[in-house]
Amino acid sequence: MSQPAMTRSAKGAGPESDAERWVRRLDTLGVDDLPRVGGKNASLGEMTQRLGDAGVRVPPGFATTADAYRRFIADNDLAGEIASRLEAWRDGSRPLAAVGGEIRALIEAGEWPAEVADAVRGAYAAVGAEAGEPLAVAVRSSATAEDLPEASFAGQLESFLHISGDDALLEACQHCYASLFTDRAIAYRHEHGFDDLDVALSVGVQTMVRSDLACAGVLFTLDPETGFPHTTLIQGAWGLGESVVQGIVSPDEFSVFTPFVERHFDGEPELVPILARRRGAKEVKMIYDAAGGTRCVDTDAEERAALVLSDDEVLKLARWGEAIAAHSERPMDIEWAKDGESGELFIVQARPETVQSRREAAFLETYSLDEQGDELVHGAAVGDAIAVGPVCRLGGADEIGRFRDGSILVTPVTDPDWVPIMRRAAGIVTDHGGRTSHAAIVSRELGIPAVVGAGDATERLRDGQVVTLSCAEGDVGRVFDGALAFSSQRLDLEAAETTRTRVMINVASPAAAMRWWRLPCRGIGLLRMEYIVSHLIRIHPMALARFESLEDGELVARIGELTAGYDDPREFFVDRLAQGLATIAASRHPEQVIVRMSDFKSNEYASLIGGAGFEPDEENPMIGWRGASRYDADGYREGFALECAAVRRVRRRLGFTNLRVMIPFCRTPAEADTVLAAMAEHGLVRGEDGLEVWVMCEVPSNVILAEAFAERFDGFSIGSNDLTQLTLGVDRDSERLAHLFDENDAAVRWMIEEVIRRAHAAGRPVGLCGQRPSDDPEFAAFLVGAGIDSISVTPDSFLSTLRAVAAAEAAAAESADDDQALGRS
Repeated sequence: MSQPAMTRSAKGAGPESDAERWVRRLDTLGVDDLPRVGGKNASLGEMTQRLGDAGVRVPPGFATTADAYRRFIADNDLAGEIASRLEAWRDGSRPLAAVGGEIRALIEAGEWPAEVADAVRGAYAAVGAEAGEPLAVAVRSSATAEDLPEASFAGQLESFLHISGDDALLEACQHCYASLFTDRAIAYRHEHGFDDLDVALSVGVQTMVRSDLACAGVLFTLDPETGFPHTTLIQGAWGLGESVVQGIVSPDEFSVFTPFVERHFDGEPELVPILARRRGAKEVKMIYDAAGGTRCVDTDAEERAALVLSDDEVLKLARWGEAIAAHSERPMDIEWAKDGESGELFIVQARPETVQSRREAAFLETYSLDEQGDELVHGAAVGDAIAVGPVCRLGGADEIGRFRDGSILVTPVTDPDWVPIMRRAAGIVTDHGGRTSHAAIVSRELGIPAVVGAGDATERLRDGQVVTLSCAEGDVGRVFDGALAFSSQRLDLEAAETTRTRVMINVASPAAAMRWWRLPCRGIGLLRMEYIVSHLIRIHPMALARFESLEDGELVARIGELTAGYDDPREFFVDRLAQGLATIAASRHPEQVIVRMSDFKSNEYASLIGGAGFEPDEENPMIGWRGASRYDADGYREGFALECAAVRRVRRRLGFTNLRVMIPFCRTPAEADTVLAAMAEHGLVRGEDGLEVWVMCEVPSNVILAEAFAERFDGFSIGSNDLTQLTLGVDRDSERLAHLFDENDAAVRWMIEEVIRRAHAAGRPVGLCGQRPSDDPEFAAFLVGAGIDSISVTPDSFLSTLRAVAAAEAAAAESADDDQALGRS
């Protein structure tokens, strides 16, 4: 076999050989070569040349050039044939399916120009000589207009894996050429204004990474749902990465706080900033077929139970992703693979992220359900919108003729052939796939809400059934029966004003914290731990702390099922709580985030799994065994230790020292001393590593003995609901007494003014976390006048509260100026 010279250096120096007109080694390419080899191959070459020092590894290979494609088209006299058929489609005389099929058949019947074919064979032999025979390669399409930030072709073109031999390689390259004229690709170019004959196709050929023996997946250098720029999202499954990209598997998912990654590699190995690890079902894996190509096989129980990546591997990929994004100066969508023989990780593709990076940053669109309904299915939420429509359930792409505009598309899985009807759907639901599957990526790009990986949606949702699809409640998307009322609002973030008073937000859900990250607030004044415990853990902490002593066999089995994958049930609680707290802390870093330690009432604790056996039956739980009184008590001491372990992990192992702690319902200074001692025993020492401990001001004794509490705590946060309840002696849950419950009552105002005055005298800041300032501008003005340091409200009322506070501060300043002027006169 002749082997044309491949003499250009890795930096591209020296004259171009005849062969290099048709093929180029990846290590000679860079971003300037995009017109010659397309965005995908130019990106691979740029990473090979420029990012090796950062540790990024790219499988070796080569790319055919745009000149090779044009030579193929010219030698086979195809340009006129293609143009005439496309014109017949554009003028409406012939259907797209017929036109596209004929063009593809023409290309696949074409003959390779001899010198182009020789150049491909020679380049393949050269890579094989370096990698060792027999050589299997991945063959991927790279159009010269593909993967640009303004025009993502979203999987429109074809890839072929596990290709061996000269003839099979040339055939795969020809199939790539033909895929430039699939129906979906023709329609996409037409919609985006690309001339079909101006776009050329390069073929990337790379040594196959043996991920069939290990794992592979995708990586985004920002959160693809919210656009949060400081996290890296990694998804992976066993076998070849196509199973993740195509959405035929529910993958593992890892979220990493990118700003801390380098610290892990630079002298702080104990810092592991992985915000979340979610184990996917990983029902199948894609492997090589002995006859060529690939096939899917079922995974075994051990594979489904194990995570595909270690922590070190997750952090290495995150580091590489950050290096690629920094070099590219934009967020990136990356495919990775792990070789099962060598254990090495590789980057096999990298393209610009095309949705969140183009989002209008000055505005925030929010949606909310105004009524409740019966949930039918749920899965991973894509987008944050809500859609209502009739179900159109399709089993495959051969049924798309039945689709009706404005329907909710329900199908097992999508691929690029579905795009023409996906853009006509009000919403999309798939049985399989994750947040980086084809259905998710296209839905996100089209701005259509989707619920992916819903499991049995195609079985449970009926054709024609009217449903409401909601992605407005965090990272879980839900489909409800019937047409539910919903509302939306568009917030102008550029209208935010600057105030002396810190205006903060109250957050309980990690997903909500990430969705609201764009708000220009100054931290989180109240992070309610209870949401994470009740929604993400669901089990009473004492049932986990004393799991060995549980006697109810059904309860033991249920807890065992929920904590599967954890050797110690207590670690399940600590890990889940730490992940939730860390995600919320990351959303506002480096601003302060104040987490309130658990403040369930006994009846609320009893409703948790296994809780009934650990909780008393109290007449009035609202003023019963809650808050600080539980933390060192025999019936909850071990549960509080688990809470402390989670907070300590967030601050030390994950690095979020912006997380502060707040103690609720602390009745006496003696109780405060007990709690602080218990915290210190569990590794949370006030003042150590900058740890601040605040106290909720919600019991009158907190005001009466403010100086004593100020000695023990770093700040006060007024819980206006409980303070009103206990000041006026009104049960805040009593309908009969609702007319007496008033935070604006003179007695309550006196309490607020007094604690602010005394706390400030002791050098302690005071905040208020409650809804009243956003609902009542006059109350906000009262707080500003009293000298409150911060006000914390729900995210959806942040901007209105900020405006009310700004107005109150302006009025106060004007009044002060008037007083000063009168004094001079």
